[in-house]
Amino acid sequence: MAGPLDGIRIIDLTTVISGPFATMLLADQGADVIKVESVDAPDHARGAGYGDNQFSATFLNNNRNKRGITLDLKSPEGVSILLSLAATADVLIQNFRPGVVERLGVDEEAVRKVAPNIIYTSISGFGEQGPWSHKPVYDPIVQAISGLATIQGGSDEARPRLVRTILPDKLTGMTAAQAISSALLARERTGEGQHIRVSMLDAVVSFLWASDMGGQTFVGKEVSTQRAATFIDLIYETATDYISVSAMSNKQWAALSDAVGHPEWKQDERFSNPALRDLNADERLRMTQEALLSKPAEQWLRILDDHGVPSAPVLKRKDMINHPQVLASDLIVETDHPIAGRLRQTRPAARFSKTGTEIRRGAPLHGEHTDEILAELGIVNLAELREKGVVR
Repeated sequence: MAGPLDGIRIIDLTTVISGPFATMLLADQGADVIKVESVDAPDHARGAGYGDNQFSATFLNNNRNKRGITLDLKSPEGVSILLSLAATADVLIQNFRPGVVERLGVDEEAVRKVAPNIIYTSISGFGEQGPWSHKPVYDPIVQAISGLATIQGGSDEARPRLVRTILPDKLTGMTAAQAISSALLARERTGEGQHIRVSMLDAVVSFLWASDMGGQTFVGKEVSTQRAATFIDLIYETATDYISVSAMSNKQWAALSDAVGHPEWKQDERFSNPALRDLNADERLRMTQEALLSKPAEQWLRILDDHGVPSAPVLKRKDMINHPQVLASDLIVETDHPIAGRLRQTRPAARFSKTGTEIRRGAPLHGEHTDEILAELGIVNLAELREKGVVR
C-alpha cells in the first residue's frame, strides 16, 4: 500500500538530527527522499554514538526509507547535478548555516530558476536575521536560551537543568515536516511553491507557550519570578520501585485520598479544588509521597487502577520495549539491514487507514544510490565525474 506522500520527491541536504528526522517522517509516509551528502564529509551522525560501518544507531534511526547520493557542491558540476535533481523534485530542504547556500549557489533563487513551484525549506538555529543568526548552535544552547532549561529546573530560583533528550532538534524536525505537508497541500490548491523557514528557537518557544508560559501571557500582568510548579515531578518512591501518579480533577483527588487510606484529605480546605491543590502543591505531594512508601509499587499500581487514579510504572528503556501496551500497539518492529544487521525501531507513529506507511528500506550507505539516481537524470559520464571527485 503506497503511503500518503507517494509520488512526492524531496531533495535532502540536511545533516545530524533536525533535518534528517523531518525528512524521515516524510519518507516513512511514502515520499522519495534523496539524501545528498558531501563526497568527503559524510553526515556527522554516521559516526556519532553507538554503532559502526557508517551506521550509528542515530544515523539509522533518522535516515531510513531514503536513497543516498554524494555530490561535491563546491564544484560547478556538483551544483549542476543538484539543480537537475531539484528540477525533478517537489521539496528541497537544507540546514546549512545562514549564507552558505548562497555561496554554494543552491539558494532559493537559484533553485527556483529550475523548479519554480518547489517547496524550499530552510532549518536554522536562530533564524536568518538578528544578532545571533550566524552563531553555531546545538540542542543544549537552544534549551538554554528558550527558557526550557529553567522550566525543567522547576523555578526561576532553582538550578536550570537540561531535558535529557534532544527535544529542540526533534521538535524542529516535526515542525518542519508538518509545515512541508501543509505547503504541499497549498501548492496543490494554488499551484505555487513557497519558502518555509523553521528555526530551532522558534519551534521550541512556540512549543513551550502552550503550557509553560502562562506567567507571561497576560500583558501588563506578567509574573516577575516563576515559583516552583511542584516539589517533585510527580514521580514517587514506593517500598520497591518508582511510579508516577497524577490526580488532576476533584474526582481523581478524592479517589487518590481513598486509595492511599487518607479519606480525611477530601475535607482538607487546602486541597478542595485544582487551584488550591496547585497553590499547596509542595505539601500535597509530600503527603502523597509519605503514604506511597508503605507498599510495593506493583501493589500500589493495582490499588490506584482499581480506584481510577491515573498511574504508571516508571520503566527503564529495556523494560519499556516489552511493556504489554507497547506490544499491543505493534509500535516496535524489527527489520534486517543489509549492512547493519537486525534492527529494532519504531514504526511510524501516525497510522493511516487508507494510505499505509511502511519501512521500505534501511538508511543508505554513503552515496549508495549515486549511480541509480544519476541514471534517472540521464547522466552517463559517471566515470568522469568520479575521477574529478564530483561524486563518489
